[in-house]
Amino acid sequence: MSLHTILGAGGSISNYLVPILLENKEQVRLVSRSQKNIAGTGNIIADLTNAEQTKKAVEGSSVVYLLVGLEYKIKVWKEQWPAIMTNVINACSEANAKLIFFDNVYMYGKVHGAMTEETAFNACSRKGEVRVAIANQLLHAMKTKKVNALIARSADFYGPGSDKTGMVNITVFQNLAKNKTAQCLVDANKPHSFTYVPDAAKALYLLAKDDTAFNQTWHLPTRSNPLTGKEFIELAAKEFDRPPKFMVFPKWMIKLSGLFMPIMKEMYEMLYQNELAYVFDSTKFEKHFHFAPTSYEDGIKTTAQYYLKK
Repeated sequence: MSLHTILGAGGSISNYLVPILLENKEQVRLVSRSQKNIAGTGNIIADLTNAEQTKKAVEGSSVVYLLVGLEYKIKVWKEQWPAIMTNVINACSEANAKLIFFDNVYMYGKVHGAMTEETAFNACSRKGEVRVAIANQLLHAMKTKKVNALIARSADFYGPGSDKTGMVNITVFQNLAKNKTAQCLVDANKPHSFTYVPDAAKALYLLAKDDTAFNQTWHLPTRSNPLTGKEFIELAAKEFDRPPKFMVFPKWMIKLSGLFMPIMKEMYEMLYQNELAYVFDSTKFEKHFHFAPTSYEDGIKTTAQYYLKK
């Protein structure tokens, strides 16, 4: 039995990963800033911006999953992400633990065509610049063999339980569940890839158990041929037995909202992801692990059922 430590426990991905680890008889340690009481797991409260606390959280681990989700503020990201990455790399190096970093696609910037593991870093936002910096920090540590690590990158995600961090959960599923009008950002006619959270969690464990997967970047399994915002809402509305009505929020409205709502102000610089086709390619993972991502039809149906049962 090996010790699998989750840094940033309690989020959507962690909540699906923990049962997978326990089902496979792995020892599990949950690390966060507050107590997480889950049967069969150990718990440590730690601030990962503190080097000593990070070291203690990682000690004895075989595999470490960096699943931290910081407050969605550029000021917080600039201050905390570099420190967290430095502390986690050092702690994993000292503990001789394998590191899996759950990443997003902000570092790619505006991409014309599909995003792959070979897509160049070309950030066009402040948050993207932070993600470039920490990704390069880890890639350098991997290249110099300071740490045995991999980067697991996801598209925007959705699924049961992603109530707080899945944007489409918030704008589509939660609204339909309350018999409200679904919402779409900027353009409802652009295709937009979404990673299904249960698939991402399964993928992380597959990566953890495959030594050949390390010192690489992987795009987590995501269904190809993404739907447009309109098509996604139509499928979701059908599951709720609602008319497929939706409202499109143009950029100017989001910018105006940012004067009163801090989260909208933070989102504004990322709206290029809704102005362009957002196509995420996970062919490398699918071929290596013979993994078929969940279809949008099935994922949307299961997510809708989750909300209907709440």
